[in-house]
Amino acid sequence: MPHFHHEFHAVDYAVLASAACLSIYWYLRPVLNPGDPVKPRRVIRSGAREAARLAVADSTSAPRASRKQLALPYPPDVFPGGRDVETAYGTMRVFEWGPRNGEKVLLLHGIGTPCVALGDMAREFVRKGCRVMLFDLFGRGYSDSPSDLLYDDRLYTTQILLALASSLLPWTGQSAFHIVGYSLGGALSASFAAYHANLLRSATFICSGGLVRPSCVSLKSRLLYSKGVLPSWLINSIARRRLEPRPGTASADVPDAHADDHDAQDVDFDQVPVCAEDESGPKVGDVVRWQLQNNAGFVPAYVSTISNAPVYGQHEGVWRRLGEQLALRREDGRVPGLQGGRICSILAERDPIVVKDEWIADSFAVLGEEAVDIRVLRGGHEIAISKGKEVAGVVMAAWRQ
Repeated sequence: MPHFHHEFHAVDYAVLASAACLSIYWYLRPVLNPGDPVKPRRVIRSGAREAARLAVADSTSAPRASRKQLALPYPPDVFPGGRDVETAYGTMRVFEWGPRNGEKVLLLHGIGTPCVALGDMAREFVRKGCRVMLFDLFGRGYSDSPSDLLYDDRLYTTQILLALASSLLPWTGQSAFHIVGYSLGGALSASFAAYHANLLRSATFICSGGLVRPSCVSLKSRLLYSKGVLPSWLINSIARRRLEPRPGTASADVPDAHADDHDAQDVDFDQVPVCAEDESGPKVGDVVRWQLQNNAGFVPAYVSTISNAPVYGQHEGVWRRLGEQLALRREDGRVPGLQGGRICSILAERDPIVVKDEWIADSFAVLGEEAVDIRVLRGGHEIAISKGKEVAGVVMAAWRQ
């Protein structure tokens, strides 16, 4: 019996020693085996880049009569100065052009349509002597999408800084550039301005999210985009069907528009040309459909943005901080950035999402009436696309006041 008892303890010690050695090896493994494979990044690659390459290759060999049929709704060279920027979050598509010494303008697009939608506005800024930068947000157009991160203002702020850093020209420093955001881009611009006001010469929000009242969100959307209610695969499946452009359905850029709303817009958003001067050219719906077919990250990025980005009810959130930053600059003109402590808000008369009267009342309450320069244009939520040249003129007029 004593001999058996002694053997039992020996086995115990052996097991413990083996476990300890395995644990030590596990923690030292990266040092002992530096050649171990690196864990792959969790990124959904945009197939649009390869699809565009194949389409361009086909079009160069196709008869002239059929080239128009092969044309992309959003070609990769739609603007000058295009570049693919590789980042830890995936590759992103950035465009930058205009006079090197011109005032710098960064444009941020909406939730559903990539930066091609702001082409008319960008070209007008360049025509007036500005240097512009715009890019596809993660999961849109030619940009990849990280699949393991929330699409909130932190992710998008990081993307803005990555885009700025990719330029050969300096886009940072005190009062370095103007920021102009449309719809979701307006909400992201406000969040960026709240924490990086020193970088900005001005901030302009066009039909901006952020102060959209939660009551404007339909019950269907509340159920669909609320966390934990439905499994993600089912949410993405339903969202994909809802995003598919069809007559009589809401557009990806106006997901909660009600047809019976007295403020409903007068146009079918999906039928708005991405270039106002080419009414027979690609429409918003064509670009959205192209994304659904070629960018696998579009739907999950869209869903996560609706759920996590500062689109609705941010009155006591980032907009309150923005109001504090603006007030600080009105009190002390020596504080850099957003000189004068004001932002410009461009609204549409008949916008079913960003309701003009509600937005004006709420922005005055949160930011202060003296902090907001309100401009109202005829039209609906689509004005940044359909009236890009006019909007650019309004923005530049606000700079001079």
